[in-house]
Amino acid sequence: MSSKNDQPYKGKANLSVLFGDDEVVEPTERLLSVESIQIASSQPRRYFDSQAMQALVESVKTDGILQPLLVRPLGEEKYELVAGERRYRAAKELGLTEVPVIVRDLTEQQALRVALVENLQREDLNPVEETEGILQLLSHHLEYDLEEVVHLLYRMQNDVQRMNDNVIIHPEMQIVVKVFSELGRMSWESFVSNRLGLLKLPADIQEALRQGQIEYTKARAIAKVKDEPARKMLLESAIAESLSLTQIKERIADLKTDTSAEKPDENLKTQIKGALTKANKSKVWSDPKKQKRLQKILTELESLLAD
Repeated sequence: MSSKNDQPYKGKANLSVLFGDDEVVEPTERLLSVESIQIASSQPRRYFDSQAMQALVESVKTDGILQPLLVRPLGEEKYELVAGERRYRAAKELGLTEVPVIVRDLTEQQALRVALVENLQREDLNPVEETEGILQLLSHHLEYDLEEVVHLLYRMQNDVQRMNDNVIIHPEMQIVVKVFSELGRMSWESFVSNRLGLLKLPADIQEALRQGQIEYTKARAIAKVKDEPARKMLLESAIAESLSLTQIKERIADLKTDTSAEKPDENLKTQIKGALTKANKSKVWSDPKKQKRLQKILTELESLLAD
């Protein structure tokens, strides 16, 4: 059976994200040759879970493609795939010659927006893909590059914190709020606080997130470990042993304890150097009583070092 994840991008409520509130006329379904359809070079989806893909292949083999693909005409009986890449790949793997499609006249920019929104509606979307997809969607709505979108989001966060209010004044900020509202996945505030930081995670942690091997809350905790070998080992353990967030935090605390225990001499050397620096700058030399105490401590230190 086809799942929500395999359904094409359709329906006025969703199309309003792309084309505004004008009435949308639903085109009719038809059959197209698989060979006449090509995947867009700008297709936003990059990772396909192998197990989920195989399950879809079996479903298509048994029941056929229950939801049509969405394509746009390119001319000369050629079409570009806009939504439904997993169904398209399943059809190719099974050797199907025709697939059901809906053909819609879309510009390249509109097609990319449709693909982005359709991608964001998947239930199995991983947090990194979701974050990247939302940024790309905002980029197209705002006509900003991705870096400008990130700067705008952080600026909005700072403005709200300063004003202690959720009033959005600038038009581009209103666009951001509208896109998040229509997507219905999370607020823009939650996105800035919890998701933007994922794009700064180490590459191995990002890859684990993409493959659905670990939740993003655990990934963020593991990323705080600065020692790279220790971090990689913790990531592997977290995946292999299905560690909870609490267990991961406990192991991070143990790592910190171990690190301190491994280098007590360095910590002590630092303390001694710091004490000598303070002693040289202090007024202890003008106080006879403090000088006597200092002499006693120095004698004990010399005795300890001699032993």
